[in-house]
Amino acid sequence: MNQKLAHLFYQLAEYLEMNEVAFKPQAYLRVALNIENMPEDLEEIYRQKGAGGLKDLPGIGQGIAEKIEEFIKTGRIGELEKLRRQTPVDIEALTKIEGIGPKTIRTLYKELGVKNVADLEKAAKSQKIRQLEGFGAKTEENILSAVRFSRQDADRFLLGFIWPAVEEVKNKLAKVPGVRRVEVAGSLRRRQETVGDIDLLAVSSQPQKLIDFFTSLPNVEKIYGQGQTKANVRLDWGIDADLRVVPPKSFGAALQYFTGNKDHNIALRKIAIQRGYKLNEYGVFALGAKKEENLVTGESEKDIYNFLGLQYLPPEARENTGEIELAQANKFPRLVGYGDVLGDLQMHTRWSDGAYSILEMAQAAKKLGRQYILITDHAGRLEIAGGLKEADLQKQMVEIETADKKISGLKILKGAEVDIDKDGRLHIDDATLSRLDIVLGSIHSGFKINKQEMTRRVCQAMQSPHLDVWAHPSGRLLQRREGYQVDWGEIFRAAKKTNTAIEINAYPERLDLSWPKVKDAIAAGVKLTIGTDSHSIDHLKYLDLGVSVARRGWAAKKDILNCLSWQDLLKYFRK
Repeated sequence: MNQKLAHLFYQLAEYLEMNEVAFKPQAYLRVALNIENMPEDLEEIYRQKGAGGLKDLPGIGQGIAEKIEEFIKTGRIGELEKLRRQTPVDIEALTKIEGIGPKTIRTLYKELGVKNVADLEKAAKSQKIRQLEGFGAKTEENILSAVRFSRQDADRFLLGFIWPAVEEVKNKLAKVPGVRRVEVAGSLRRRQETVGDIDLLAVSSQPQKLIDFFTSLPNVEKIYGQGQTKANVRLDWGIDADLRVVPPKSFGAALQYFTGNKDHNIALRKIAIQRGYKLNEYGVFALGAKKEENLVTGESEKDIYNFLGLQYLPPEARENTGEIELAQANKFPRLVGYGDVLGDLQMHTRWSDGAYSILEMAQAAKKLGRQYILITDHAGRLEIAGGLKEADLQKQMVEIETADKKISGLKILKGAEVDIDKDGRLHIDDATLSRLDIVLGSIHSGFKINKQEMTRRVCQAMQSPHLDVWAHPSGRLLQRREGYQVDWGEIFRAAKKTNTAIEINAYPERLDLSWPKVKDAIAAGVKLTIGTDSHSIDHLKYLDLGVSVARRGWAAKKDILNCLSWQDLLKYFRK
């Protein structure tokens, strides 16, 4: 419910900004961010305490409480419905296009009648956008490119945003009487960056009872099919979900089969056939003298892999990119574990564009079991994100030291995310950078420069003795923006030579480096870090998403620097 409400308040802000309403858009944006990051379930609070309970929450006043109440009761917010009628523009779809915000939408709507993505594409193709004041041929080309990119995976959901909701459904199913086990399968279990649908598997002594419970969940919008052991539904998040109840003797085989991926499964079936067996979602079968099928194993995934002569392969590695051959030779690496990463190496506070104080972020990180955090507020010319200047950073260092003394059991390290300019320079002076524990460098502008210039820019930045980590390295935003073009081989060689680590950014819209590039970086001898890029305490939980990317890229514990203690981490960067 919180995510739905936050989404609606974001839309309210966008419509009002498009209509040039003063002040209210910023207010609704703050409300949306606040709701998005609230640990409390607003619907549950309303059911228990009514509108008064909502008003007791920080950042929720009378007017906002009334809108939340209205949505819970009716499924709509009147003010938003009115704005949609007055402004017949698909603002939600248009703002997903890179470079298109409410102000641009207003201009395109008023001047060219653009109401949706199809209109936008048509206007760009007919070269009408370049004729508008403030636009140009290059802007028009970028819009066309962004429209094409937006259609990739358009019907899929970001892993980080869908995973918590699926876990909630899984936990509800696990509590139904008779249920012995429930697991998520499919691309979710493999931790793929985007997810098209949800696969759930269960073992239960009362299959029909579990199926009936599943189809009656409040967030089931439509039932496509329902039987004694299987149901297929549409959830109100806009995604389809399957639940299959399987017998215990076949659970491992079913989990392996429905986890995939398809190419990995085909390769396993070929191995089974070569050994004289048959493998499917029900188990491994031996053919008898009369060609009858006799179950050999199927209860556990590990038993299946071992029976076929392979090491057990974690779900994240099942992409048929060489993992099976390594497992046959007993050479597949032991992957970094979700509990191996001790600290979070990117987060933002109120000093720049974060929502919480240094101490609040530290306290929240400690509750999640982190041993250390690195404060990395924006520094340099990134004014839109509150980029700090040298004097600001020096003041912040004092506050970090003060906060570090106030909290026990967690170390707060001094850092910054410094803007890398087009010449590859860091936009903070050397004297200030030398006082920081760890310095991140990142690119926030000039994404469209050519491959050669961008490669030179990054390699030049790595020559700085102060740059420790290159952050969100490709600059991509999943489903919104392609990464910039660089010569990765040259960059990995520069990183290795200068001892510059490269970040796996764990924020759901980034997951950057991508897992194939993680494999390439490790092969080149480059060390990696993981940072959540948190701007709120609720984002700190994304650390596991970064670990999942590392695992998909076959990273071992030794490849990830924040598996070190903070003392050893600082020694590494200072040597």
